[in-house]
Amino acid sequence: MEAPLSLFDLNALVKRSLSQCLPDEYWVQAELSDVRSNATGHCYLEFIQKDPRSNNLIAKARGTVWANVYRMLKPYFEETTGQAFTSGIKVLVKVTVEFHELYGYNLTVCDIDPTYTLGDMARRRREILKQLEEEGVLTLNKELEIPVLPQRIAVISSSTAAGYGDFCHQLQNNSHGFFFYTELFPALMQGNQVEESVLAALDAVNARLHQFDVVVIIRGGGATSDLSGFDTYLLAASCAQFPLPIITGIGHERDDTVLDSVAHTRVKTPTAAAEFLINRMEEAAEVLENLSEQLRAGVLLRLEQEKRRLWMAQNRIPSLVASRLSEAKMQLLTTKKDLSQAVTSLFIKQKHRLELLHQRVNDASPERLLNRGYSITLKKGKAIIDAAQLTEGDVLTTRLAKGEVSSTVTSKNV
Repeated sequence: MEAPLSLFDLNALVKRSLSQCLPDEYWVQAELSDVRSNATGHCYLEFIQKDPRSNNLIAKARGTVWANVYRMLKPYFEETTGQAFTSGIKVLVKVTVEFHELYGYNLTVCDIDPTYTLGDMARRRREILKQLEEEGVLTLNKELEIPVLPQRIAVISSSTAAGYGDFCHQLQNNSHGFFFYTELFPALMQGNQVEESVLAALDAVNARLHQFDVVVIIRGGGATSDLSGFDTYLLAASCAQFPLPIITGIGHERDDTVLDSVAHTRVKTPTAAAEFLINRMEEAAEVLENLSEQLRAGVLLRLEQEKRRLWMAQNRIPSLVASRLSEAKMQLLTTKKDLSQAVTSLFIKQKHRLELLHQRVNDASPERLLNRGYSITLKKGKAIIDAAQLTEGDVLTTRLAKGEVSSTVTSKNV
């Protein structure tokens, strides 16, 4: 049996072996975990790798970024990627493999390639946007109509952000004097709680949906590395399906987050968001001015047309009166002629009727009857038609066609 080694001796052997086998620097792909720095400026972290199908850890290593490297590496990485150097991101780092008798296996970072992280961030953004598209919600917010007069504005921002103050000042001091009502729904715009905080603010706006026309999400200043909080699926899905148009002004001109991609309108800064709303009001005012001018021109044109029409009607009055008088005169003459003919016809009819009546009267006259051989017996000048009216001794006069005969009643037959 060989002499046993002490733990220190064994670790020293491991250290020498690793130094001999892995003497160079190596580029390693991994995900950051448990990133923390101390007062001395050193950064301590863990590198991990997960199974892409099960998401289970399959590798882990302790890592160190010494202060002299960390002072340059961190701002370079964050300025290039717009992503904070924090847990949860994938990196491509150049490391040396070290083993310490007391602290064990460690990877010391000496360089980093931000383009790898940029590629991974872009891939994650593409995956989120693709998922939203497959779910049919990617463009829902863009399809909403911004009101003609977007005056009631729900603002999601930090209450202490300079950008929020700039936004409100720009609206309140617009050159046209347009009125805007703004209400702040406070949210954290940087750090690990951005997603949770903005979602809570959106829920608060949604509870009072009818009181607002649009939602403005603005972030005044701050490092571009803080934009990662706006690249999450939950926040993007919530904004894409929000029932009010969302305007974002959360980054710089070259930054484009997933939230910007799903929002109705993306502008560069809070001031630009205010200008966008003012321009919408200007467009509405211009439309109203155009309509007012069109109305004025239309009224003047109509008045001119009616004036011309009245003038033409006035000039036509004499000829119309003469024509109407001529027509009335002609109608009167026609009526007079018709009346004369009607009267003549009536007179002829009445004359004929009178002649018939006269003939009938003549035919029924006593003289005509007497000429036919009839006679009339009178008593004291009254005609007798019944023998019962007579008594013996009555003196009667019988009138004939020619002459009269007097007689005395001696007898009668009743």
